[in-house]
Amino acid sequence: MMLFHNKNLKVRKLEDGDNVFLAKWLSDPSVLEFYEGRDNPFDLNKVKEAFFATDDEEVKCIVEYEGKVIGYIQYYQLDDETKKEYGYLNEDVYGTDQFIGEIDYWNRGIGTILVTSMIRFLLEQQKADRIVMDPQTRNVRAIKCYEKCGFKKVKVLPNRELHEGIYQDCWLMEYHK
Repeated sequence: MMLFHNKNLKVRKLEDGDNVFLAKWLSDPSVLEFYEGRDNPFDLNKVKEAFFATDDEEVKCIVEYEGKVIGYIQYYQLDDETKKEYGYLNEDVYGTDQFIGEIDYWNRGIGTILVTSMIRFLLEQQKADRIVMDPQTRNVRAIKCYEKCGFKKVKVLPNRELHEGIYQDCWLMEYHK
């Protein structure tokens, strides 16, 4: 089922056959450097467990560009505990996580198109008040992309994510109307 499309970009819900793309991307050290970790590659079984569980809160999607499957994005509404931790009260706050798995498509502006399209979708269709992300502070390329899309750094979340055996600081970044 298609969520949205924007010119050459299409985002649709994850389908059974997409497991092979996720396994390919999530076993590539270049992708794993910032997403999941190079010490944590995925095979088809691990993809099934992580991405195809029916009780997940996230809406998991595939990104296509010019008809080619190139990446992954998910969105979810923050629970009350996470909203409180981040300092939000009576707002509808959504989070997203994404990556372009086909490295030939990096540094071509596609991430900016993807993130701005997701912002529009979450604001218009889901009626989000705010959208947040928490990239690792060392993920400079992603942070620049998010800032270009209108996200602002709010605060550092110390030791937020265990990545390759080391707790990494992350930025809480937000977009609001």
